[in-house]
Amino acid sequence: MAKRALITGITGQDGAYLARLLLDKGYDVFGAVRRTASINSWRLEEAGVADRVQLVELDMLEFSNILRVVEKVGPDEVYNLAAQSFVATSFEQPIYTAGVDGVGVTMLLEAIRACGANSRFYQASTSEMFGKVKEVPQTEDTPFHPRSPYGVAKLYGHWITVNYRESYGLHACSGILFNHESPLRGTEFVTRKITLALSRLKQGKGGAVRLGNLDAKRDWGYAEDYVAGMWLMLQHSQPDDYVLATGETHSVREFVELTGRALGMDIEWQGEGVETVGIDRTTGRTVVEVDPRFFRPAEVDLLLGSPRKAIDVLGWKHTISFQGLVEMMVKADYDRVASGTLRF
Repeated sequence: MAKRALITGITGQDGAYLARLLLDKGYDVFGAVRRTASINSWRLEEAGVADRVQLVELDMLEFSNILRVVEKVGPDEVYNLAAQSFVATSFEQPIYTAGVDGVGVTMLLEAIRACGANSRFYQASTSEMFGKVKEVPQTEDTPFHPRSPYGVAKLYGHWITVNYRESYGLHACSGILFNHESPLRGTEFVTRKITLALSRLKQGKGGAVRLGNLDAKRDWGYAEDYVAGMWLMLQHSQPDDYVLATGETHSVREFVELTGRALGMDIEWQGEGVETVGIDRTTGRTVVEVDPRFFRPAEVDLLLGSPRKAIDVLGWKHTISFQGLVEMMVKADYDRVASGTLRF
């Protein structure tokens, strides 16, 4: 009999890639979606799995609904990828973020425990929990200091997962994932915002991209590598927490420069602070402007993870370089703009 997997947040970037991975391994995949007028399934369609997953309605803030779904599906593995995942939005909607990203995790764990399901559980934790970092690079033992309501809520979700593992013996793991991107990333995220805006500009269909802190540094990897790590965590005999990262850090400024290079632009920086602009030397056109509206109330300046434990214990590795990742995303967005098939 095929294994059954329940994926919350299946319509997101990670959900689509994870669904494809599990389907290729012979799983029956159930995708939890919120009850809305329409389901945004473009990522599932681009991943080629939209007609192969079984969708179930689930609200992360309604315990009775969660309990019924767990009882009905009877999953061998549960991957909790559902979240209010935008850092900027979390400052505007801190209470909602706390509910979905924190309390919602508790409801899902409690539903698994209450119905006696023997499900292995994966919680999508985040490098944003490190926030004002205490050491570089960050490991599973680095103290946390989140700098946003999103990071704080995710920290609750992380620790309640540990608590259910230690208190009730659940096979529950948290993956502390550093930034992971792909052509399926949402345009709300700075990486895809850059590749799409500059692809449009290159084809005469848009203006300069407006960004916040150009010097913020992140450890950026490829999302498809990271969902493979999620699966590996739940296959291991002992549940534990793992950092998934590349061990390299790059600035937003570098991401812009590589994007421009992939599009035949030679970007030169002029000015300082909020007056900084990026000029394409080949055309003299301004392609990047700094907008103070995109600065965070409390900034996370440097995130750099050590994946050593995941490499040693799980045999995990990342396969795509930073430059390769940028070029992949640029090609996808350039082709979308050129063909008029852009979807969000």
